[in-house]
Amino acid sequence: MSTARSASSNRVVPATALQALAPGAQPLSAAARAFNLQLTRVDKLRAQLDELDALGQSHRVEQHRWATPLRQRQRQHMRALALALQAHLQDKALSRVQQATATEALCDLAQALAGEGDAEMAALHDRHSPQTLAQKKQAAAEAMRARLEAALGEPLGGEGEALSAEELVREGLARWRAEREAAQERRQAKAQARKARQQPGTPRAEAQAQAADADTQLRTLFRQLASALHPDREPDETERVRKTALMSEANTAYARKDLVTLMQIQLRAELADPAAVSRLADDRLAALTLLLKQQVAGLERERAARQGQLAAEFDLPHQQVANPNTLRQALLAQVAALESAVAQLEQDLAAVQDVATLKRWLNRRREAPPPAVQADRDPDDYV
Repeated sequence: MSTARSASSNRVVPATALQALAPGAQPLSAAARAFNLQLTRVDKLRAQLDELDALGQSHRVEQHRWATPLRQRQRQHMRALALALQAHLQDKALSRVQQATATEALCDLAQALAGEGDAEMAALHDRHSPQTLAQKKQAAAEAMRARLEAALGEPLGGEGEALSAEELVREGLARWRAEREAAQERRQAKAQARKARQQPGTPRAEAQAQAADADTQLRTLFRQLASALHPDREPDETERVRKTALMSEANTAYARKDLVTLMQIQLRAELADPAAVSRLADDRLAALTLLLKQQVAGLERERAARQGQLAAEFDLPHQQVANPNTLRQALLAQVAALESAVAQLEQDLAAVQDVATLKRWLNRRREAPPPAVQADRDPDDYV
């Protein structure tokens, strides 16, 4: 195999390279323009997905640079404060109420650190808390089960089956999504039925025939690729490796009904004339356009899912879209909150070194209003 051929099989072919071209001075047909428009949308959406991946990677680097050192300092100060409070628990200068407040503060700190894998803090918590961490976790799981079952209107898991909080969330979300998708499918079916009643039978039959033609063309294209690229028929080892990679890519594309990638493989493997699309009849182009529209819809769903994953990973406010500006603002807010928490912990550590200042610190903590209870999250927040 020549070096030029190897390079051509690995090059990136944009979707717009597959566009139909006008024959001579004649203008493009409406079918060709619609086909080209969907190819442009595919390229744009793929570029946006690449941008989201790059954005996530760069933001993780920034977050590690700015937030990770502050989190480490925060954990160190929390640990030191928990140990300092433990040393004062038996101090006779503290009243029973103050000792109880110190124990509560110690358990709060130890529980937070245990949640990050600190085994010593987990043991410290269980020595001083009326409930062990395991018992608290079980109680939280039972409360979550009750909320999810109330929202879904049906029990989760088998009868008497004990599920962890993570398992409950997974099962509850799976059922909630299934119900939402079923409801959406029912709405779409009703809308299509109404549309069908409003239209004569011929356009509906044409649409069904076009969909069948699209599937046939996709299958034909894949079979042509499979026949040309089958590695078992290739005697040359280097060429066999190349064809194996292309065939694997084609299999994945066909499973996703990814017409663009299959056509790109044709060009990369030099199995098709780049101008062949321009010679297709309008009805064939319309069928291929239908496949492209389905692919565009899939890419749009993938983009939304990718944005949701970034928003969840970086703790963006509900329904806020991940982009460079929102992620930057979230990081600035996160860093400011961590700096404030570290400064407060440093003040707390200074206060607990002396019994007199410790007592004042405990009294202020006891008299402070309880933290606001976070409202239950909408299932969409977990997506």
